[in-house]
Amino acid sequence: MQSQGDAVQEVLIVGGGTAGWMAACLLAKALTQKGVAIRLVESPEIGIVGVGEGSTPQLRAFFDQLGVPESDWMPACDATYKLGIRFNQWSDNPHYSSYFHPFPSALDAATAKSFLLSVFERRQGLPVAAHPDDWFLNTALVAEGKDHTAADVDVQYGYHFDAYKVGAYLARVAESLGVEHITGRVVSVDRTTDGDLRAVRLEDGRELEADFFVDSTGFSGLLIQKTLQVPFTAFDDNLFNDSAVVMPTPNQSPFRAQTVSTAMSCGWRWQIPLQSRIGNGYVYSSQYLDADAAETEFRSSLNMLDSEVEARHLKMRVGQLSQHWSHNCLAVGLAQGFIEPLEATALHLVQSTVELFIELLEQQHATVVAPNSESSSSDARIDFTNVTDGTRNQFNKTICQRFEGVRDYIVCHYQVNRRADSAYWRDNANNKIRSDNLSAVLDAWYRRQDLTPVLIERDMSQYYSSVSWHCLLAGYGVYPDVDQSSPEHERVAQQRLSHVRGVIRRSLSTS
Repeated sequence: MQSQGDAVQEVLIVGGGTAGWMAACLLAKALTQKGVAIRLVESPEIGIVGVGEGSTPQLRAFFDQLGVPESDWMPACDATYKLGIRFNQWSDNPHYSSYFHPFPSALDAATAKSFLLSVFERRQGLPVAAHPDDWFLNTALVAEGKDHTAADVDVQYGYHFDAYKVGAYLARVAESLGVEHITGRVVSVDRTTDGDLRAVRLEDGRELEADFFVDSTGFSGLLIQKTLQVPFTAFDDNLFNDSAVVMPTPNQSPFRAQTVSTAMSCGWRWQIPLQSRIGNGYVYSSQYLDADAAETEFRSSLNMLDSEVEARHLKMRVGQLSQHWSHNCLAVGLAQGFIEPLEATALHLVQSTVELFIELLEQQHATVVAPNSESSSSDARIDFTNVTDGTRNQFNKTICQRFEGVRDYIVCHYQVNRRADSAYWRDNANNKIRSDNLSAVLDAWYRRQDLTPVLIERDMSQYYSSVSWHCLLAGYGVYPDVDQSSPEHERVAQQRLSHVRGVIRRSLSTS
């Protein structure tokens, strides 16, 4: 902002894509009726084929907030439902070669406690069935080739979609909400004498001024990194993957409402079912595998070695900004940071960033300055007088912690992996670079203590629940050897599991 007391009337989003247009929709919904004009400028040089992408259930709330029905946006975006993620071959233990991480359902209140108890007992060495696939409704739905509509209780779900098509769809929604769409390539950025952003200049000579800017320029971070010089913190000390190779394969019908993550020699491969095709990608580390070898392994895994379908190669910069909001600029999407797509958190982080930004403005009592009698209604402005440096600092602390919370969960996947067939997996398993929070979780697990109090005490459960952490660690079979001297306990535990299976079965719709 030009000063802490200045009013904001013009917001300019630089860069489109899914992140930019998601930000445009959320800001327009909250601010246009308060006199704020929102514009988005993007280059015409954008792709036309999107990578198959997944989401968390938070995306459902986003579309609900916009009043956009699934029956409209899903067909337009090649979208399908997602009930969770199946992890294949992340463990060499034949009993734990695969597990499903489900999104929550209302039934979890009846089944999750039994799961957590069984996992705790198994961690004590008792002969208890404690694989996560046995305990959750979403897992049973996917196993039967069904989605949430086949359940008699509320089920949380996400989506798979064509990322480019979602961006294009949200552009139309944003324009219907009053966002002005400008096409042009930004060639320079101007600043004020006090360091704020003042305007961007386009290749054709046009100058676009604004009071507040949103940087959605991807990894380049044109505004917040290249212009404002906000430092970037890399996560490469414990998230090794920096590259991906992607290509589509023909649709498989019927398909299951799940993302599949399959471990490869130096990373993992995703499989995402869209309505018209399967989206595939191999996320890997260039320190361990070059691009040609990665494509060969990838094609071989898809039985596409002799296919003429072109594979695209992508580079990733994994990490985050030290400040997601600097001066009068908010960064979203790849411009603010990226954590590899293992848990499909990219859009969730964009949504959380913009929603928190709006929430803090409202908490600071941002008000509309009523136009005087000689002014038109367009003169109404948002008064940001109460937005202080403390507000911005709190925002940055919260978003940085959110990134770190997601990072902890993803790092855990790699550091507890149970593969030993390549240097990549061995180095991940032997890597002890981790946050204090993740160290506390793993310490409690290996000491056979209760994880839930640790997660609550460290405020980690707001990112991933105790059930999610138990699914991850139990799914890889991170257990001590079984004590075979407790047959009676095994019988009781089996009765518990049979009861849970009955509860799940009764919750499946018979229609």
